[in-house]
Amino acid sequence: MTPRPGTMRLACMFSSVLLFGAAGLLLFISLQDPTELAPPQAPGIKFSIRPQQAHEDLPQGSSQDGDLKVSIERVTQDLSSGTPKGPDRLVPEQHEPHLKRGSHLRLRQRRRRLLIKKMPAAALANSSAGPASPGRPFARPGPRALDGRWVSLQQSQRERKRVMQEACAKYRASSSRRAVTPRHVSRIFVEDRHRVLYCEVPKAGCSNWKRVLMVLAGLASSTADIQHNTVHYGSALRRLDTFDRQGILHRLSTYTKMLFVREPFERLVSAFRDKFEHPNSYYHPVFGKAILARYRVNASREALRTGSGVRFPEFVQYLLDVHRPVGMDIHWDHVSRLCSPCLIDYDFVGKFESMEDDANFFLSLIHAPGNLTFPRFKDRHSEEARTTARITHQYFAQLSALQRQRTYDFYYMDYLTFNYSKPFADLY
Repeated sequence: MTPRPGTMRLACMFSSVLLFGAAGLLLFISLQDPTELAPPQAPGIKFSIRPQQAHEDLPQGSSQDGDLKVSIERVTQDLSSGTPKGPDRLVPEQHEPHLKRGSHLRLRQRRRRLLIKKMPAAALANSSAGPASPGRPFARPGPRALDGRWVSLQQSQRERKRVMQEACAKYRASSSRRAVTPRHVSRIFVEDRHRVLYCEVPKAGCSNWKRVLMVLAGLASSTADIQHNTVHYGSALRRLDTFDRQGILHRLSTYTKMLFVREPFERLVSAFRDKFEHPNSYYHPVFGKAILARYRVNASREALRTGSGVRFPEFVQYLLDVHRPVGMDIHWDHVSRLCSPCLIDYDFVGKFESMEDDANFFLSLIHAPGNLTFPRFKDRHSEEARTTARITHQYFAQLSALQRQRTYDFYYMDYLTFNYSKPFADLY
């Protein structure tokens, strides 16, 4: 049976329609931009098409993703010098009603390709330069970084961190495997605007450092305006242990962590002079009474009543006694216990002996306001000379050689961790 002519024509027309449809589909697919079908993203970077909240306005305890987006915005700003800086510089979509749909799509594609192409390179450049990226405090040292003095300070930081890490690896290897607890961070103060964590070491410039943090946080306009009681007894600065566990770990992993240390014997003498050679309504009755009752033979009734007049050898006896009549105090406790440097990886280690240079270098690294410098004034007993190496030797001359050796042994890890020399030749 032969097919009818009408049926053959219908079959031919149907085949032609199928062929034309297939060809059109192939042409449509070949013309599509693959970035529209599956927009790629740089590894580890989240793009947002909404303006982000400015970094300085971030609430305490903000999410890690939010902080990450802000850091990406900062990288984008650094790439475009001379342009307005703000979170909206990262936004790839701006609805412009006067543009046609086709040109709007092409513009969006170009912007997206530009972001995808630039962002990894920006992150790489940032990591090699210095402190803006979270966890790397040396992203951009600032305009003074080209000065030879600034280069020397940066080299000094690397050396201090190397010595600290080697001492920890040799003597405190197990510390790196321990979990951080609120006790380990109880001496760390938080400044969220500049993402700074400062571990307080008493008698190593801590009062003035807390003044600086308060100015950085916008709580005062000048360090000179902040009184001693406001610094130590106010609640303006939060401690890291007041956050929940997620807030603690997030800040430890993304903020710039720093501490300042001091020669241990010099710090000890400074604490003794401050607390026991001047009237003090806490240290005399709490520590002085107990020390005099235990270590002074035939102590007077008046001395036992007030706790005043403790001598340096008596104070050292208390310090070295494993059965102390009263507990330890932060003003003469080990830095290794106050700040846990073998557990917490500090980004910056400053020294009291080079305070001005180290402090102002650190302020430059975190991009603090240009008019903010570390204050030079003495917080208490301003009429009295600062404790120096010469004064320290005068106090330790009151001790026997054995007492000096035992005191050195007591602070041995601080001497080793922060690379301080033996203060006396007969120490071993």
